[in-house]
Amino acid sequence: MEKEENIKPSQNPKEDDLANQKVTSSEDKNEINPETKSEITPEQKILELEDKLARTFAEMENQRRRYEKEKEDAYEYGGYAFAKEALTLIDNLERSKQVLQNDEALKDTDALNKTLEHIEIINKDLISIFMKNNIKPIESLGKKLDPNFHQAMMEIEDENKEAGTIVQEIQRGFTIKDRLLRPSLVGVSKKPSNKDEKNEKNKENKENK
Repeated sequence: MEKEENIKPSQNPKEDDLANQKVTSSEDKNEINPETKSEITPEQKILELEDKLARTFAEMENQRRRYEKEKEDAYEYGGYAFAKEALTLIDNLERSKQVLQNDEALKDTDALNKTLEHIEIINKDLISIFMKNNIKPIESLGKKLDPNFHQAMMEIEDENKEAGTIVQEIQRGFTIKDRLLRPSLVGVSKKPSNKDEKNEKNKENKENK
């Protein structure tokens, strides 16, 4: 009589679970997981690198242009602050001229006339030096008010001038190349008010009532 072989169950149930997991995992390897992401192809990597390279070159070009612009501005307008300060020389000459002209003790004297001549010569020399360095005075008198170059300080009634015409220059303005150094301070014309006519009309209306 043949002996029956008794298959003894494993005394450790954890070992059985591990064995089952190994079998399951080995079977799963043969299956395709649809959620698995596809790997990047060499062509895609090349495209990404080309894009990064193009962006880098573009940024380098922008930086180069900014540097060139800053260098040009420094060359063209490096004397901007100095030129603005130097305008006080012209202002002081103009004030000195006005003070001398208003001095009653000096009126109609040779000393005054000679002094004014020298002041005018110095003033012209300064303007000439400024012009050689592209610093030019702004033309104002008789021009229409331009907010880009003029700053209106007062209104002056003038029936012969169109409203907004510059009829007085309080302080001369200047430009350096195509940039405003300082605006001209000016007085502009306005049409005379008709207050008297209105008052007369109001009086007539009251009398008629």
